[in-house]
This record gives sequence, C-alpha cells and structure tokens, in this order.
Amino acid sequence: MNMKKIKYLAISMLLILMSCNSSRITSSWKASDLQPKKFNKILVLGLIQEKDRSLREQMEQQLLANLQKNGYNAICACDEYGPKAFENMTEKEAIDKLANSGIDAVLTVVLLDKTRERYYIPGHIAYSPYAIYRNRFWHYYTTMYDRIYMPGYYQVETKYFWESNLYDMQTKELLYSVQTDSFDPSSSESLARDYGQLIVRNIVKNKVLETQTQLKAF
Repeated sequence: MNMKKIKYLAISMLLILMSCNSSRITSSWKASDLQPKKFNKILVLGLIQEKDRSLREQMEQQLLANLQKNGYNAICACDEYGPKAFENMTEKEAIDKLANSGIDAVLTVVLLDKTRERYYIPGHIAYSPYAIYRNRFWHYYTTMYDRIYMPGYYQVETKYFWESNLYDMQTKELLYSVQTDSFDPSSSESLARDYGQLIVRNIVKNKVLETQTQLKAF
C-alpha cells in the first residue's frame, strides 16, 4: 500500500471517529423488582458547578427534549426554578416545593469529574511491513525520512464523567442509575445532545418508565 492510500485511510478513520457519539455508558442499574413506572411530571435537575451554568442548562434541555420526544411529561429545573433551585432548603421544604409543582419524579444529571490529559502524538503513525519498502531505495528512503523527520505534536483532550439517577418522589427511592463518560466532545452543544439521546434511549430500552410512544429514531 503506497503512502497516499495510507494517509487517505488514516484521514477517513479519523473522520469516522469524529462523527461518532462522544458519550458512552460505562455502567447502569435499576431496581430489581422495578416495573415500568408512570409519572405525571418528571423534573430534570442538573448538578454542575456555577461556572459551567451554560453546560448545565444544555444538559437539562437535551434530556428534557428527548423525554418529551418519547411522550413523557417533563420540565427542567433551569426553566422552572432557576440555577439555585433548592439552595438553603431543608429536605421537607424541597420535597414540598416539588409536590406543589406536581412533580412526582426527578431525573438528575451530575458532572462527577472532568479531566484534561495532554499527550504526544508522533508525526508518523502509519507503519508498513519492512519487506514492502526495503528492497527499493526510494521507497525505503521516503518511508524512513517521514518516520525520522516528520514532527509530532501535543494534543489536549477532555474527558467528562457523568451520573444520572431517577428518583420516585412518592417513595423517595432510587429507581435507576447510569454512569457515562464523554470523550473530548467537539462542543458543549454536541455533548449535551449526545448525552440526552444516550440516556433516554437507555431508559426506554430498560423499561424504567411506562412506554408512552414507540421509541423514535434519534
């Protein structure tokens, strides 16, 4: 395989990877005796640092949009209560506040951790079997030249670790929990979109909520 074809394949693989969903589920759990639940109103509540307020709102909005797309009545805390929904409240005050709004379930989205990693990428990452190029001078020279002289570079990638829990506000019990990581999303908008689709699809797949409509293609 010549160098042009190798470079073309490398670029193609990179574009495929970039187009993939940036988030993946690492683990999930639901109550062992859980039957699909029907709720009148689900609150989507983000717990993300104030400096990432825009991200919090986007995460809430995308979870909300995907719940509504599948027929569930849901609202998000950023619209209903603002950024400091339950600040300085007692448990009873917070639960009463939810009840007064007709909310009987809460789906949280929490940013557990965010890491940034810096690593070195060599300038030449395509390798051919030695026998292919060593018998002809120019093939050998150009291949080895690229390996030796093509400069590498450093790249910084960001990884997010998320958790979402679904609580029944009548029983106060946890019904469902899912952990994910999001690898170097292209933007906060794509991160929120991918996460919302992934989590709601998993909720529907695991029959956590009573089906309102058939799962739609995302």
